[in-house]
Amino acid sequence: MKIGIPTEIKNNENRVGMTPSGVYELTKRNHEVFIQKDAGFNSGFFNSDYIEAGATILETIEAVYTTADMIVKVKEPIEAEYKLIKEDQVVFTYFNFASSESHTQAMIES
Repeated sequence: MKIGIPTEIKNNENRVGMTPSGVYELTKRNHEVFIQKDAGFNSGFFNSDYIEAGATILETIEAVYTTADMIVKVKEPIEAEYKLIKEDQVVFTYFNFASSESHTQAMIES
């Protein structure tokens, strides 16, 4: 499976969806992991940490969403990400659908 880890773009969110050790565990099981450039920086992880763990660095959030079968995030996608989610793509994150009808509708549509 191709797993993508985008940079979190929600305001004041500095965490990353997966640590380098998580990437290592997935890549040693023959999954491909694609992480957006500098996605782990605010959590204390560098691109070189992810490369050493077996990930491929992609320049943009669009490239991560386009490449991946599954997206791993900390927070729910925000409006700027709605159009990036593809049909049949798994989004592994925490959703709070009760907080926003428009958010819920966007996820149903994608």
